[in-house]
Amino acid sequence: MNETTRPRQGSGTTAAGGGAERSPEFRLAMDAYGGLRRDLFHDAFAYRPLPPMRTDGPITRRLPGRIREAAAWTPHAVVCFLAFCSLLFGYTRGGSGGPAWLLSGVMLAVPVITTLVRPIGAFWLSCAATVFTGVVGSHGGLGPWTPGAVFMHLSVLTVVALRTRPRVAAWMWVVTVTLSAVLGSVRSSYGDNTMQLATVYGIVLLVISVVHIRKDAERQVSAEKSVTAVERDKRTVLEERTNIARELHDVVAHHMSVVAIQAEAAPYRVENPPPELAQAFATIRENAVAALTELRRVLGVVRAEDYEAPDAPQPTLADLEGLLANVREAGLPVEKVITGAVRELPQGVELSAYRIIQEALSNTLRHAPGAGARVEIGYVLGGLGLRIVNGPATSEAGPSQGSGHGLTGMAERVAMLGGVMTAERTGEGGYEVTVFIPVEPAEPTQAAEATETEEKA
Repeated sequence: MNETTRPRQGSGTTAAGGGAERSPEFRLAMDAYGGLRRDLFHDAFAYRPLPPMRTDGPITRRLPGRIREAAAWTPHAVVCFLAFCSLLFGYTRGGSGGPAWLLSGVMLAVPVITTLVRPIGAFWLSCAATVFTGVVGSHGGLGPWTPGAVFMHLSVLTVVALRTRPRVAAWMWVVTVTLSAVLGSVRSSYGDNTMQLATVYGIVLLVISVVHIRKDAERQVSAEKSVTAVERDKRTVLEERTNIARELHDVVAHHMSVVAIQAEAAPYRVENPPPELAQAFATIRENAVAALTELRRVLGVVRAEDYEAPDAPQPTLADLEGLLANVREAGLPVEKVITGAVRELPQGVELSAYRIIQEALSNTLRHAPGAGARVEIGYVLGGLGLRIVNGPATSEAGPSQGSGHGLTGMAERVAMLGGVMTAERTGEGGYEVTVFIPVEPAEPTQAAEATETEEKA
């Protein structure tokens, strides 16, 4: 019963530690005060020099070398000009002369110059100069501000807002309005233009903040586009690797199945085979079946749930005529040229070469409508060479928008086989893809044994 009636720690008007409970309004006020301290008080006079302006813009990059180097200091020259104008304002609209009058012009110029190295500190110097000139200067109907203080403070606010964040600009506006109201109450005999000045300063700072926000948004969008492009490339590579793994899974699984079947049938081809030979074939078959099971278990994870294994064997270069016939029917005139002695290559090489030619011709159909293509296949001693080249588009229909990552997939296949690939535009306006896939020459004894086994089979 006592536990239910005892006030909870931190509830009610007092907490266990003796402090009053913080209301939402109080916490909001403390958060605002903390933001003000961070933005305008913490390291207010820290050294933050204004860097030179970039000279790679659409105008500055066209300037001669010496002038372009000088153009990098344009912001500094503008700030110095504003400081000079503030100095003139302080002297032309100052008091009746004397030390205070001489000091007022310097005090108006110093904050503007300080914005080049200590922007937040320059704002506080500007506030101090405003108070000084407001007390000793001639207001000229702008009470409690002097004309020079109005120009100087506007220059400081503009430069500091351009160099900092929009939140700092908001705090500077609040402090400026508060300072103007305090000065207006002290020097009420000169009139009070606080609202007019607050409106002008607020519009200037708002425009600068909007420009800041837009530039930040553009940078963020550009960064996100770069990240998206990188992620898209990675996803394309992963998808292509998945396709390669699926195809190689089918190829290897087919060969392992053939090994297992031949090992099982081999003892029956010989009359009264020795027990050792029969046991050896049985062991080969067991190992082949075990390898096939592990292969399906490990590589089967790359199959999507809706993936269906092809009914026919994976295509090779021997099936290239069917592919060329299809693209000719689609409206792409294509010519095939074969050089060197045609020979059977490893099935993985044949499959990748077929897919590369297929993707290159598909790109021609999509991006160069009306152009012709030429497929060159070179059988050399060290491997297989491919060259697929197309002419410029001649059809009035514009190129269709594809994923733009076909070259990435081709490069991934070539890299998997340790080959080299180049893809570039031709001088005539077309496109050329060249590939070399290294292939180790087969051992003569192994080739003879393979041929003999096929003949017996």
